[in-house]
Amino acid sequence: MNTTSYLEAAQLQLPPTALHFIDTTISSFQKVPGSAIIVRYIRSSYQDDPIRSAVELFLFIFAVRYLLAPAYSTKKVKNVPLTEDEIDELVDDWTPEALAGEETEFERAENDTRPVIVGPAGPKAKLAGSGRTVMNLASYNHYNFSNNPDLTAKAINAVRTYGVGPCSPPGFYGTQDVHMKSEADIASHLGMPACIIYAQSFSTISSVIPAFCKRGDVIVADKAVNFPIRKGLQISRSTVRWYEHNDMEDLERVLKRVVKEGQGKPLTRRFIVSEGLFETVGDMADLPGIVALKLKYKFRIIMDETWSYGVLGRQGRGITEQQNVDPTQVDMIIGGLAGALASGGGFCAATDEIVEHQRLSASAYTYSAALPALLATTASETVALLQEQPALIQTLRDNIRTIRAQLDPRSEWIRITSSPENPVQILALKAQHITDRQLTIKDQEGILQDVADEALANGVMITRLKAMPKALGVSEKDSLKEWFAQPGLKVCVTIGLTKKEMERAGVVVRHAVTTVMKGKRWQRGGV
Repeated sequence: MNTTSYLEAAQLQLPPTALHFIDTTISSFQKVPGSAIIVRYIRSSYQDDPIRSAVELFLFIFAVRYLLAPAYSTKKVKNVPLTEDEIDELVDDWTPEALAGEETEFERAENDTRPVIVGPAGPKAKLAGSGRTVMNLASYNHYNFSNNPDLTAKAINAVRTYGVGPCSPPGFYGTQDVHMKSEADIASHLGMPACIIYAQSFSTISSVIPAFCKRGDVIVADKAVNFPIRKGLQISRSTVRWYEHNDMEDLERVLKRVVKEGQGKPLTRRFIVSEGLFETVGDMADLPGIVALKLKYKFRIIMDETWSYGVLGRQGRGITEQQNVDPTQVDMIIGGLAGALASGGGFCAATDEIVEHQRLSASAYTYSAALPALLATTASETVALLQEQPALIQTLRDNIRTIRAQLDPRSEWIRITSSPENPVQILALKAQHITDRQLTIKDQEGILQDVADEALANGVMITRLKAMPKALGVSEKDSLKEWFAQPGLKVCVTIGLTKKEMERAGVVVRHAVTTVMKGKRWQRGGV
């Protein structure tokens, strides 16, 4: 049935005006190019599937309606209008959240008695207020480089030549010739192919780890690793497995488990993370054992030598020289320049590929201003001094033995957890006294702070081992399962004092411990 037949059938029911309108519309539509095709499509579609025609008509109307509709926001904002007086009242009542927790009574007492040094932190320091001069065993000035006139002169010359700082990241225009020289000097000293220097010691290891470890990778770490390493593990979002401190049998158990869990799954990167000298315990890692397990189970090693570089080994090359291990067996050696080397910043020594990867992927290198030229110069000079004058290291070890002889064997109250080669001797209370007096962690910290105050009153300045902050996102219940370092005292040995002075300092510290432990305050725990 054609269009004319439809009109003839409709003439019997529709008024003339409506018929005229329909006839005009149809005539106009037929003049449009392609109208015959549209009419034919609609007619065949309606005959085959009338529901489909209805749906298409609905979608067509919806599309036209959507395109012609005015723009509007999809966010339902319900702002309550406020007067100026109401706004002022809300502002006056608002209290911002504290940036830090409220100071505890113990922290307040510690801050009130904290010594302040006037002038350089040399082996003998002058205290503000009293003006007394005390032996400084609370500084990492192990080789007395801070009082070396040649180093001071070269640092001053570097400031006059290069300025105070580059004020730019290394990848922009912060890299100077002294930085490249320091990297080459440290790499050569360690026996590694290449090296990269960071501007901050703390952020070196905490940036190196996430530069290579991502989500899905596996890291097996010693439970006693320091706080910067823990921050790097957290930032990397990798799967972390812990092994008991310096326990090679437990490390192998964990490695076996990781390998077994990874069978049949996509290959991931796997690392072992440890320290050369542990910051919180003071003892030395078993590097030959770690390397043997690395080769057996196909892992990579990230070794933090912040406290062992410049200290261990005949020429201060670190734990690889101390334990006669080929440094190239360690995939990444991270160290600090702010301790024994009397400079600043840190470094990572590895292959050329690993070093170059960090220049674009390590956040602390890419987004931080480069190390000041005077510190880069100082690092190169102190590295050269350790190689040219190995007697410096031998003298430091002699002083370590001298003060150890006055403490651990002779004191009935404390034990030394540090290795004999570590110039940072950590003193902790013996387990017997902790058990007998039922001393809590807070009690032990109070006792050790009293010991530090007593030693300072007798002319020797030492400090406490500060506890690591709790891990983020860990509940109070789970935090009790976390590994924590036993409270301790830090006695930093230096060659700036003679053997007799070191011996006298050891006697003072030992007597201070005895005085505090025999005092009435701590006979039955803290009050």
